[in-house]
Amino acid sequence: MGDLEIRPAVADDIPAIVAMLADDPLGSRRESPDDLTPYLTALERLSKDPNQHVVVAVREGRVVGTLQLTIVPGLSRKGATRSIIEAVRIHADERGSGLGTRFIEWAVDRSRSEGCQLVQLTSDATRTDAHRFYERLGFTASHVGFKLQL
Repeated sequence: MGDLEIRPAVADDIPAIVAMLADDPLGSRRESPDDLTPYLTALERLSKDPNQHVVVAVREGRVVGTLQLTIVPGLSRKGATRSIIEAVRIHADERGSGLGTRFIEWAVDRSRSEGCQLVQLTSDATRTDAHRFYERLGFTASHVGFKLQL
């Protein structure tokens, strides 16, 4: 496998990103690869915010992973800054290759460089394989998350 580059996502990456977001039972119900307009609008908005990092992993010219890293300044924990890792996806052909580990390590290192004292993420309760993966990387299932659809 060729070298891996992790870089900010650009508009040309959107089709590959959306395809990965839609490539599982949960994502297939939430995502719409037929109309990329809302994704392009979102990427433009996110790219203007210095606390948002939408990145892709590229190997041999092909987008093989994506994630969003959000930096959140806060008051709690003595004014600690935290990061949130979201929308982690690895292309089906790359799963098991070590890419996921390298990608999360990149996000943790970037969080440190941004002055974060805590990295957090959520994972759908049904994604048990992902939970084992995150635990293997040192994350602990310390909280219960809640969502409210608007």
